[in-house]
Amino acid sequence: MSGIVKHGIITSLTAAAVLLIGEIAFAQDMDISAADTTAAPDTRLFEPQRANVLLVIAVYFGSVLWFIGRTRRGRFLFIRRIAGMAAMDEAIGRATEMGRPVLYIPGIMDVDNIQTIASMVILTEVAKKSADYDVPLIVPLNRAFVVPLAEESVREGYVRAGRPDAYVADNIRYLSDEQFAFTAGVTGIMNRERTAAHFFLGAFFAESLIISEIGFSTGAIQIAGTANIHQLPFFVVACDYTLIGEEFYAASAYISKEPQLLGTLKGADLVKVLMMAAVFVGSVFTWMGVDAVVRFFGV
Repeated sequence: MSGIVKHGIITSLTAAAVLLIGEIAFAQDMDISAADTTAAPDTRLFEPQRANVLLVIAVYFGSVLWFIGRTRRGRFLFIRRIAGMAAMDEAIGRATEMGRPVLYIPGIMDVDNIQTIASMVILTEVAKKSADYDVPLIVPLNRAFVVPLAEESVREGYVRAGRPDAYVADNIRYLSDEQFAFTAGVTGIMNRERTAAHFFLGAFFAESLIISEIGFSTGAIQIAGTANIHQLPFFVVACDYTLIGEEFYAASAYISKEPQLLGTLKGADLVKVLMMAAVFVGSVFTWMGVDAVVRFFGV
């Protein structure tokens, strides 16, 4: 996996965790601003009322680093089987048997979107499998800035497969920034090239229904995934496999087995479990008339 993609995934997942933690700090800021109307400077190096935020941040980063270390030492980290990613070989194998290309769409958003970055990780693995099976891989794109990233991801997949000479730059195709012009171009590729395996993994919007229905009508096996929950119903009814919500982000770690991605995924899961446990414990203590946990988290 390219360094840009790895750095983008880890940075974006970390940012998501920090945004979640920031909700606590925001609530406290509202309380402080309501109580203190003066503009006197604060020269303290540490705010005791923010100890809860420090604790959550320390636990999150500590758990991520611990799981990354375990992975690098060869320790096994269990990840639940994701049916859509497990079916990757089946989809590409079917395209090989039919002598038709594979189509991969990494969404319609730019390189600053976390779903596009996560899709690039999966694209590398799809390119590697396509090179192993000697089947063409077509990647239509909606954003010009995604083109070099997609080219690098596909090229890396072919290099990993030991077939760099099989890489065809013309198969990375920039179509249009316009949403439905891009959609028309994609459906045209499906009908002209008779693609037999479709991967729709990234940020999709109104075009999801059109491309998935046209793909279904061509008889292709389709694997889709997006974090845009309002588009999931269309993928569910028209595709063979659908990655729902966080499954899409977990898929990059599932298929790449990169220590950084596995550690970040497991660390985030551990923090979620601890936060749910804190909510449960706080509820029990509050029911018993003890509000220490509630006051610590500033709720």
